[in-house]
Amino acid sequence: MSDGMREQEFGARRIPTYVAAGDPISRAGLAAQLRSQQELVVVEDQERAMVAVVVVDSVDEDAARSIRTLLRAGVLHVLLIATALDDRGVLKAVEAGACAILRRAEAAPEKLASVLVAAREGHGTLPPDLLGSLLSQVGKLQRNVLHPRGLLFNGFSEREIEVLRLVADGFDTAEIADKLSYSERTVKNVIHDVTSRFNLRNRSHAVAYALRTGVI
Repeated sequence: MSDGMREQEFGARRIPTYVAAGDPISRAGLAAQLRSQQELVVVEDQERAMVAVVVVDSVDEDAARSIRTLLRAGVLHVLLIATALDDRGVLKAVEAGACAILRRAEAAPEKLASVLVAAREGHGTLPPDLLGSLLSQVGKLQRNVLHPRGLLFNGFSEREIEVLRLVADGFDTAEIADKLSYSERTVKNVIHDVTSRFNLRNRSHAVAYALRTGVI
């Protein structure tokens, strides 16, 4: 279901919210709490939801799988609530696609509503005491994995970004090669590497992907 269809069904000011929990009692209790918040409307079908709340005891592979399943079903943003939360769990949840993470002890209905409203606007939430650790992990990834391969954190190299910008501006392969002092073969290889790495169909698809992700 598209964003527009969701807004038509529930109204632009109310966020269709799906609740996923390991046991029906926890799910029913949380759903009842969320129904008391005027910003939210709880839905029983995940395909009708714009945001989802996943409740777990700890962040393990089952929790990560639940997040990925909801995102594949079309849910736009997932909030994870965990009883036990540590550095490793935060990283696993973020890798799975969660945009907000809360400890269960902090998950009062009003707090949940504010986090879900923020999530709809594209803002993330994380316990402050774990934010520094996550940033440290990201820094290590950049230094130890991406930088040695010539990649930025967005998965592109600076050379790839330069080429894609010129493709987006309408230049052909020969013109790009001349502007960047590359051979035409190098330009073609750069575009081929991008389309292969991100499973894109052609150079137009590569430009569209780079635009959507904010790379160019």
